[in-house]
Amino acid sequence: MSRPENLNGMEIAVIGMAGRFPRAADVDAFWRNLSQATDCISFFSEQELEAAGVDRKTLEDDNYVKAGGVLEGADLFDASFFGFNAREAEITDPQQRVFLECAWEAMENAGYTGANYKHLVGVYGGVSGNTYIYNLFANPNVMKSVGGFQLSVASEKDFLTPRVAYKLNLKGPAVVVQTACSTSLVAIHMACQGLLAG
Repeated sequence: MSRPENLNGMEIAVIGMAGRFPRAADVDAFWRNLSQATDCISFFSEQELEAAGVDRKTLEDDNYVKAGGVLEGADLFDASFFGFNAREAEITDPQQRVFLECAWEAMENAGYTGANYKHLVGVYGGVSGNTYIYNLFANPNVMKSVGGFQLSVASEKDFLTPRVAYKLNLKGPAVVVQTACSTSLVAIHMACQGLLAG
């Protein structure tokens, strides 16, 4: 920690944090898993994979790995808490629902919410490509009940941070960052630059 005489007004502190990880519903559980070297990868039987839609040819491929990280509780989104109607919640990319929940949890962890904090709060983030939309395309009833624009707003990466800013009443910048595997780090860098710029 810097001594007061060494401070230059350019310091940034992390005061709240939230996250969801395979076999860890929050940051504390994630750190416990790391410190205990807990394997958080799930392994699946052929029956489970077939039920999930993996075809037989893929399952028989010797290079196919029947394992992956599973984010538990991604289906437990509290739509009414965030002001979503049932259809809006149903068509919104699950990554974006979890991001919104984590944004709320990080603000709460820091002791702030958009409603009680009057200064500018920015949101910087990114998500992977939306594969959930293929489930929606396969459901004719859903496709009939929403228009293409509504589906786009619920699914496209471009709406990730503006949605969070809107739903949490945050008045700072809402910036979607897409830099492949470096998205999270670049988003953090841009957020720091935003703080330093005032």
